[in-house]
Amino acid sequence: MFLRAPTWLLLVLFYLLDLCTFTKGKVNVLYIIADDLRPSLGCYSDPVGKSPNIDQLASKSTVFYNAFAQQAVCGPSRTSFLTSRRPDTTRLYDFNSYWRVSAGNYTTLPQYFKSNGYTSLSVGKVFHPGACIASNHTDDYPYSWSVPPYHPPSFSFENKKVCKNKDGTLHSNLLCSVNVSDMPLRTLPDLENAAEAIRLLKAMKDAESPFFLAVGFYKPHIPFRIPVEYLKLYPIENMTLAPDPDVPKKLPEVAYNPWTDIRKREDVQALNVSFPYGPIPKDFQLRIRQHYFAAVSYVDAQVGKILQALDDLDLAKETIVVFTSDHGWSLGEHGEWAKYSNFDAATRVPLIVYAPGVTSPLPCPGEKTFSYVNVFESTQERFDEGYLVRSMVELVDVFPTVASLAGLASVHHCPFPSFKTDLCTEGSNLARLLRRREQVANHEAYAFSQYPRPTDTIRDDSDLPSLANITVMGYSVRSIDFRFTQWVGFDSTLFHANLTDVHAGELYILSVDPNEDDNVYYEHRAKASTLTLGTRHPWTESLKEHVTYIREVLRRKTD
Repeated sequence: MFLRAPTWLLLVLFYLLDLCTFTKGKVNVLYIIADDLRPSLGCYSDPVGKSPNIDQLASKSTVFYNAFAQQAVCGPSRTSFLTSRRPDTTRLYDFNSYWRVSAGNYTTLPQYFKSNGYTSLSVGKVFHPGACIASNHTDDYPYSWSVPPYHPPSFSFENKKVCKNKDGTLHSNLLCSVNVSDMPLRTLPDLENAAEAIRLLKAMKDAESPFFLAVGFYKPHIPFRIPVEYLKLYPIENMTLAPDPDVPKKLPEVAYNPWTDIRKREDVQALNVSFPYGPIPKDFQLRIRQHYFAAVSYVDAQVGKILQALDDLDLAKETIVVFTSDHGWSLGEHGEWAKYSNFDAATRVPLIVYAPGVTSPLPCPGEKTFSYVNVFESTQERFDEGYLVRSMVELVDVFPTVASLAGLASVHHCPFPSFKTDLCTEGSNLARLLRRREQVANHEAYAFSQYPRPTDTIRDDSDLPSLANITVMGYSVRSIDFRFTQWVGFDSTLFHANLTDVHAGELYILSVDPNEDDNVYYEHRAKASTLTLGTRHPWTESLKEHVTYIREVLRRKTD
C-alpha cells in the first residue's frame, strides 16, 4: 500500500507478463503434413475450400502465400524437406533409393531435434513410409525418431476393393466416399492418426523433455476414401471445372503429366479415356474436384481436433506449429490431374507457421488459442487474416526456420558440393520474416523445383520414371512474376545434368498469364535458347545471368 502508483502499476504489468510466458526451458514442435494438398484453403483465399480449423491456425500465424515443393512427388519431396537438401543432393527422384546410402548421411529435421534432447515422434505419413526404400523401410528409425513411428492399422485397406458402387459391388476406385462404420476396422487412417497424435500429446504433457511431434495425414491423396458426409459440403451442382481445362497449345510434350496413376483406378478405367491427353468427361471432372475438396475438409477436421487438444492440455503457449504439404495436386488445370509436373498447381503448397509470442501474442490464463470448429455447423465462420508473406519460399526452408525458432544452434548453409556434409541446409532461415512485421516482405526471391522425365515424348512412365530411365530433367524457377523452366539432358548413372543440352523451355509471365497457359519461351527462342541455369549447382546460381533478359520480356508484355 506504500508503493507509489507508477511502481505498483509496473509490478502488476510484470506479474501479468510472467503469467503469459513459456513454462518450459525449450519450446515444443508440432509439425503437421498433409499429402497432395494444394493451397485450397480459406486462408489462401480459395473460393471453394472449407477449412475453418486451418484458417483459425492461420489467423494466429505467419502464412507464406508462395511456398513451393522441390519435386512434386511424395518420396523425393519428403526426403528433400526433412533433410533440407534438394533432389540433386539427395539423389532421390523416385522411391527406390535411401539417401544415407546413395548420397550422404544427412541429418534430418527430427534427428536434429532428437540430438538436442527432444523426444521425436512420428505419426502417419511423414517420411514416405512402410515398404518404401526411400526411408529404408523404417521411416528412418532409429536415426530420426525416439520410438518406432506409428502407422494406422486401417491403412492396409487403403487400396483394396472397399469402394462400393451403386450396385453394391466393391471396387478399387478413385472416388471412394464411404460410411466409416462399413469400413474394415470401422475407421479410417486419418481418424486413427488424429487419435494417436492426441494420445501422444497427453503422454508428453508432463514429460521432462520437450517433444518434436510430426503428424502426417494421408489425405487428400488418392484414393479419395473419405467419410461420405463431407461430400455434402460441396454439392455437385455448385462445382465448376478448372479455369483452364485444356492442354496449352505451346506446352512442350516433355512438360506434360499424363496422370497415369489416376488411370489405374477402376472407375477411371471404365471411362476409356484416351492416352495421353484424354480428356476426362466433364461430369467426372466435377466429381473428382468435389471429392478432392471434401477430402481437404476432412483433413481440416482432424487438424482441428489436434489443435484443440494442444490447447486443452495447456501446450499451445509453448509449442511451435507448422502446417504444410509435400506438394500440390492438379485439378484439371492444363488438362492434367495429380502432381508430377513443375506447374504451380503441382508445386505450390500451404505453409503456415505459428510461433507463440512471435506470430501472435502469448495467451494468458483462461484464454483459448485453438478451439475445434465443426465445418458442418460453422461453414460461415471467418477468422482474422494471419500475417501474409508473399515472397517466394521453399520447403527446404522449414528445417533451418523451425530450428531457429526453437532456439537451437543455427544450421549453416551447405557448401558446394555438400555430399560429405552431414548437417547443413540448402534452404533459408525464414525466421526474420516472422519476427520483423514492419519490413516489406515482397523482396526479390526465387523458388526452385524440378521434375524428371524418361524421354522428350510422353509414355506410360512419364509421371514417375525410375532412376535408370531418366534422360531429361526439367529445372524450374519461380519468381513473383514469372516461371522459367528448361528441360535438359540428364545422365542418371552420374547424376549429372547437362545444362547446355536444352531440350525444351517454358516461360510464363504471371502478371498477364497467372494460370501459366501461354508459353512465351518460343517467341524469344533465339535468345532463350542461350539461357542456362548456371554452371554450378542449378539452384544456387538461380537465374542471375539472364534475369535482365526476362525483365525485358516482362516489360514488353505488360507495356
